[in-house]
Amino acid sequence: MLDEAWALSPSVALRPEPFGALAYDFHTRRLSFLKTPALVDVVRRLEGEPTVADALRRAGVEAPDHPAYVAALRTLAGSGVVVRRPAHDPAPTPTR
Repeated sequence: MLDEAWALSPSVALRPEPFGALAYDFHTRRLSFLKTPALVDVVRRLEGEPTVADALRRAGVEAPDHPAYVAALRTLAGSGVVVRRPAHDPAPTPTR
């Protein structure tokens, strides 16, 4: 996943909260929690960076912490909050 391009799903909106953010998927009507502001920062940076590793670096996440963030991103991917995109695409087109 570190060498792949990902982005926030076009059907998902983030609402900032003191603990991090709520992610609401308008297609599935599912609500997910991003439990830290740092994770929210990473998710927001995904679409502007070539890879997950680049997004983590730009968000200031230290290399020893990358596995925890990758695990969180995999969970978000499993629920459709983040989606894989081709490496050459800057971001998926919103569909809302």
